[in-house]
Parts: sequence; structure tokens; C-alpha cells
Amino acid sequence: MFSKKIIAIFLTICMIATFSGCAKEKSSADDQISKLDEIKKEGKIVLGTAADYPPFEFHKEINGKDTIVGFDIAIAKAIAEEIGVELEIKDMRFDGLLAALVADKIDFIIAGMNPTPERAKSVDFSKEYYVEEQRILVKKEEQDKFKTKEDLKGLKIGAQKSSVQEGIAKDIEGADLKLLPKITDLVLELTNNKVKAVILSRPVAEAYVKSNDNLVSLDLSLGKEEGVAIAVNKGNEDLLEVINQTLDKLISEGKIDQFITEATELADQE
Repeated sequence: MFSKKIIAIFLTICMIATFSGCAKEKSSADDQISKLDEIKKEGKIVLGTAADYPPFEFHKEINGKDTIVGFDIAIAKAIAEEIGVELEIKDMRFDGLLAALVADKIDFIIAGMNPTPERAKSVDFSKEYYVEEQRILVKKEEQDKFKTKEDLKGLKIGAQKSSVQEGIAKDIEGADLKLLPKITDLVLELTNNKVKAVILSRPVAEAYVKSNDNLVSLDLSLGKEEGVAIAVNKGNEDLLEVINQTLDKLISEGKIDQFITEATELADQE
């Protein structure tokens, strides 16, 4: 028969083991900090974008320094300010943005991106903050050849790789597609007569027209207009909530339209 002393020792050991286990579980839970807390701890939020898409995001020399600007960048700065951290910008190829986000190389994407069902399988999207109208960019000397969408049949058409515009281009009957990651390269293909037209978002097309007298943006219907949104990794609900709250505030205050106007004017400046 066990003595009271042995029993007491046994119970003490059990209690120590139990509390130790609880402490380990608590410590493990504490290690699982949210994405928003991680960003605050780092003191910065990392934006992934493709800065060849004026006036959404583009390079501009400011005070002698190459700077990424645009109305998407203004939105990103507002989000960083709301969180209370610095904004770090990573300029990437558009078709590599989602992979970088899923791999946690960036914290969010703002790049004139449409929240398609296919993209939503791998990332989560904010509410839409802008409705994108599509335009066809052609050389001014050839604009009279294009009266309807059907006039594009069988022609060499350019579009950004992995974009909504690529899907629109694929719907043009008999079109010979030229898909490139960078808008600047597509516009160069157009000016060099390597393609007959390039499909772009309206403000982007207008920005290139204003910087090139030899181009014109055709006002032809290309079907349903798409909205653009901000992407975050799956499970980052706290970050997404702050982003949506910031968008609500910017939209209610008329800041989005202001950002678009300012970015378009900046893109026009030589």
C-alpha cells in the first residue's frame, strides 16, 4: 500500500506535467500571430505591383529620382498609413504577382487586378474600388479601319499576359494574339507595326495616347466592364478588413477620383 508521502509526490508530478503542457500550448498559440500583427511588428507592408500601367502604377522621375507612382500607389500609401507602417514597393511582372503573394514574398497586390473566379481560388480579394472600361489602342493613321469589334477579326492583337484583356483578345474571332508581360513592350510593338491593336484599360490607353501623338484609343464596346480589387493571401481576414475599411473611407471622401485625376495629370507630364 502506497504511503501518503509517495501519493503526494505522485500528484505533484502530475500537476507539474499538466501545467507544463498547458504552458506549451499557450506558447504555441501565442506564436501564431496574425498577418496584420506581423506587419505591425515588422513596421512595414510590402506591396506587389507591375509598374507599367499608367495611371494605375508607373515609373516617374521625381526630384531626379526614379519613383513608382499612380493612383493604385496612392491607395497603397493610404492603407499603410491606416495601419501605421511604412510602404515598401516591389515592382514585378504582372503574371508573377499571384505566385509571389501565395509564397509570402509580398503582403498584398494592387495592380489594376480584376478579381476573377480563377484568381479567387488562390487569394482573397477586397471590395472593388474601380470599374474598368476596356479600349482598343491603334495607330492614328489606321483608326478609320476600325468601326466595330468585328473589324479586328484575323488581325494581330496585343494584350498583357495573364490579364483580363488577354481573355477579351481571345474572344476576338480569328485574332492572332501577341501576349507580353509589359504594357510598354506591347505599345512598342504597336508603334513598330508588329501588332495592329492593343487592348487596354481605358485610363491606361488614354495615358499612352496623351504621351504619343501617333496613337488613338477607339471607343468600341468590348463587352461587360470589370471591376478591380486588392488581393491578399487566403486567411488574412484581419488585413483584408483594414483594407476594406480604408477603401470605404477613400470612396466616401471622393479620394479615388482625386487619385485618378492626379495620377493621370502626372502621367501626362514630360
